[in-house]
Amino acid sequence: MKILLDTCTFLWIAAESPALSETCRTLFRDADNEIFLSAASAWEITVKHQLGKLPLPVPPQEFIPAQRLAHRIDALPITEAATVQLASLPNPHRDPFDRILVCQAIVDGLVILTPDALIRQYPVRTMW
Repeated sequence: MKILLDTCTFLWIAAESPALSETCRTLFRDADNEIFLSAASAWEITVKHQLGKLPLPVPPQEFIPAQRLAHRIDALPITEAATVQLASLPNPHRDPFDRILVCQAIVDGLVILTPDALIRQYPVRTMW
């Protein structure tokens, strides 16, 4: 299975948070699954860190790649195909970071690992 992590899911994995569901832990640990972090999530983490809303132990440019490497998470760039997919999305959610994750999941055939009920309203497969 190809899995795209929601930003909060990535942060909870990095922190080994008890907020992760058992399903999430099982899917994440399964070596047969391909796990991805979107460039949009890296952008969101960086923006929130710069605004003082997300404390990190090291700057985002160190934290994000180190955590991806430590947890065998691949980077997923934002493609033109994903961005133009935005035009066909319904609008239950205005968060631009979440909307691009949905578009990437649709275009690349990914399952989004997220606790976000708003993301689950989109025509995309999610698990938690």
